[in-house]
Amino acid sequence: MRTETHQFHTGATEVVLDITRECEEFAAAGPDGLLHVFVPHATAGIAIIETGAGSDDDLLAALGDLLPADDRWRHAHGSRGHGRSHVMPAIVPPYATVPVIDGNLVLGTWQSVCLVDLNVDNPDRSVRFSLIPG
Repeated sequence: MRTETHQFHTGATEVVLDITRECEEFAAAGPDGLLHVFVPHATAGIAIIETGAGSDDDLLAALGDLLPADDRWRHAHGSRGHGRSHVMPAIVPPYATVPVIDGNLVLGTWQSVCLVDLNVDNPDRSVRFSLIPG
């Protein structure tokens, strides 16, 4: 298995960050197999969604509806509503797996691999890419 960690700066706002290009570059070195993308943080997730047509903003809005940034959370350190960031990975898991054939990700036409981060207290994220040969 080939693996490496990439660093991403998500900033001080909630974000759906498209990391497809970095995934493609990692997968291009082959071989065929499965690309496993994992974010080792308790407050971030990986989603495969369409970006650029509003779906990324819709995801943030849906997460805001499901997990409001208010004071209801028992996990209450950090910014207001921080506890919801610790619940989010149960909805948007911290991993995704994508087939790789001939060094190319086998994604649907409109699919992108995205880092989802609601935690405005931690602007820097690590994401591990692992290529499991087929």
